[in-house]
Amino acid sequence: MLGQLGLAFVALFVALDIIGTLPMYISITSGMERLERRKTLNTSLLVAFSVAVVFLFMGQAIFRWLGITIADFRIAGGIVLLLISLADLVGTPEVERRATGSTGIVPLAVPLISGPGVLTTTILQAGTYGYVITLAALLLNFLLAWLTLQNSEKVTRVIGKDGTVVVSKIAALLLAAIAVAMIRSGVFDSVRAFQLGTG
Repeated sequence: MLGQLGLAFVALFVALDIIGTLPMYISITSGMERLERRKTLNTSLLVAFSVAVVFLFMGQAIFRWLGITIADFRIAGGIVLLLISLADLVGTPEVERRATGSTGIVPLAVPLISGPGVLTTTILQAGTYGYVITLAALLLNFLLAWLTLQNSEKVTRVIGKDGTVVVSKIAALLLAAIAVAMIRSGVFDSVRAFQLGTG
């Protein structure tokens, strides 16, 4: 179980890319007082976590209602993650292009923290490792995200602005690899289901 928790944690950690969100988070909250910044951070993370949890538990019901399978979602989700990771690798981070709000829920909670990458990875990890392990991995990742953003200025001073960019690019590269694995797994599952006459 610890091994599965570790794998689920790493996948969500890569999708969350909290280090990559540091520059934008600091920019958005730069004009705030300490208490206002803390309130904004707490509200944003609570909303982002709630969105991820709702998606975690409602995902299967949505699948059944739409008549799609986990394999279908693996392929589609893998393609989405691949596009997001490629956009981050070769251009402006996708979350930065989509962010239009000023503070709080938009853009910090959605899509900066709980964006398509996190939501897609969450539902796929639930299908692979189960709800308990995925929920535990989510909790650990959001706790780490809170600690990181709470001490954002210290973290940025330690690794530097260039360091945040490097970490973000590495995370995007790992996310691309995870996306390819999702697509491959979805295709193989679809082929097996077709051969068994259940696709």
